[in-house]
Amino acid sequence: MTQNDHETQSDLPSTLANPARRALEGAGYFRLEQFTLLSEAEVMKLHGMGPKAMDQIRRALADKGLSFAKEI
Repeated sequence: MTQNDHETQSDLPSTLANPARRALEGAGYFRLEQFTLLSEAEVMKLHGMGPKAMDQIRRALADKGLSFAKEI
């Protein structure tokens, strides 16, 4: 899959700041469904992710009836 393929298939929030988008896409995250396998703490460890970006991801997940994985 090329970068353009990922961009057309991405459903990350369009308002996501570029540093956060680069952090997520660089780690291979392009679809909200992928975050259901990750805890918030795991995503926060990515360089470029901050509270505002996390809130945007959290809201986008909730809009789809999804959520981050629970901490174990």
